[in-house]
Amino acid sequence: MHGQLIEVPPGTGKEPDLGHHGDAEATPGLVDLAVNVRRDTMPDWLADPLTASLAELAAYPDPGPARAAVAARHGRPPAEVLLTAGAAEGFVLLARALAGVRRPVVVHPQFTEPEAALRAAGHQVERVLLHPADGFRLDPARVPADADLVMVGNPTNPTSVLHPAADLAALARPGRVLVVDEAFADTTGAPGVAGEPESLAGRRDLPGLVVVRSLTKTWGLAGLRIGYLLGEAALLDRLAAVQPLWAVSTPALAAATACASPTAVAAEREIAARLAADRDHLVARLSALPGVRIAGRPASAFVLLHLAGADRVREALRERGWAVRRGDTFPGLGPDWLRVAVRDPATTDAFIEVLAEILEA
Repeated sequence: MHGQLIEVPPGTGKEPDLGHHGDAEATPGLVDLAVNVRRDTMPDWLADPLTASLAELAAYPDPGPARAAVAARHGRPPAEVLLTAGAAEGFVLLARALAGVRRPVVVHPQFTEPEAALRAAGHQVERVLLHPADGFRLDPARVPADADLVMVGNPTNPTSVLHPAADLAALARPGRVLVVDEAFADTTGAPGVAGEPESLAGRRDLPGLVVVRSLTKTWGLAGLRIGYLLGEAALLDRLAAVQPLWAVSTPALAAATACASPTAVAAEREIAARLAADRDHLVARLSALPGVRIAGRPASAFVLLHLAGADRVREALRERGWAVRRGDTFPGLGPDWLRVAVRDPATTDAFIEVLAEILEA
């Protein structure tokens, strides 16, 4: 079983809540395993330029230096970079600028904002639903050949599955815009691979490719709102035409410049390696619990798990002081799914102890 293609008429009243996000779960006073944002101390190489940028707030933002820095990081000319107020703005720009697409398809389960943005712009969306029996793996053949807009995450939120770059590249073709959400690409790693495995951020040969990137996850900048799009200059010009003036603030531009530096990229690789060890620890502890099944092979900063009655377990966890992400707001999942953020081993062990007590009750 590879997936299911279904048409989703807007406003049917039978849809998951596409506007629900993990921050709604992480209310004050709870240990936050619901939001996939790293919360370590900000390094000086990032904090210093952010602080210095506050002295420049009287001037309008100049995206030029940040655009050039991001382009250099990915081996592209600056014209192939569009800076955005977080990755979420990128989805809105795509939905608005590509008003003429006839058959937009979103691969699910994945981050819900791409489909929400399309529907808000009046598009009628079709879904390819991947199946847990396949480890939520993408089969490119499941995507309709005449789809002229395809959106897919890699690694995918909430499944934490990292699809092979070759499978994603197979979806690119003339006349189609292929949007790959790489918001969590910098959390991935593989033995013997120097950079981000399976990323398409450096590919300039694939027609219609747009790669969406975020700087808010690894560097704890969710409140700053900074991300960017990579793609063909002509296509990005269409998106920029519907973007508000000065959409990215001066501090956000300073962050983009800093996070594109060789120092930042090297630090990301170190963080990804530590994250892999912490993720292995979480997966091992979860797998030892009765009735808990891990979906696929997690590759990012979160783990998706299946557990009968997970909706009730989530409420019990909240009563004990822990926030996890509900799964039923993601198309293709349901109330028996939970997403848990990867944290340090001590936090994981404390969480597992509480979860085990709830499961034994």
